[in-house]
Amino acid sequence: MTRTRLSFFYLVGYLIPGGLAMAFDPRLAMRLLLAEGDYGDVFPRLVGLLLLALGILVAWMIGARAERMYPGTLVARVVIVTGLIGLYVRSGDPFFVTLFGIVAFGFLLTFGCYLTDRARKGSTAR
Repeated sequence: MTRTRLSFFYLVGYLIPGGLAMAFDPRLAMRLLLAEGDYGDVFPRLVGLLLLALGILVAWMIGARAERMYPGTLVARVVIVTGLIGLYVRSGDPFFVTLFGIVAFGFLLTFGCYLTDRARKGSTAR
């Protein structure tokens, strides 16, 4: 699962910096993500802390080569992109389209790598 593992660096690459940005300067982070709504100061900081914590967990998963966890990250991202679509429909804020693009790209990257790694693993097992 080498390629799949490598795809998680993209995930960590936006979770940790994004989490730090949201936790420490949410107004700037929201502006960079094209937010048009006013989400206050506290809730985006909470989201930043959650993103940071999730990024740390994924980084540990990379280090541990926890291959059994890989499919779970795909399922979680399906939940996230579905929720982001709903939030965009409800609010019309391009912030959610931006987040959708970031998360969906990572999902497609990991999913493609996962399928490739499984096919290679299956062909070498014969």
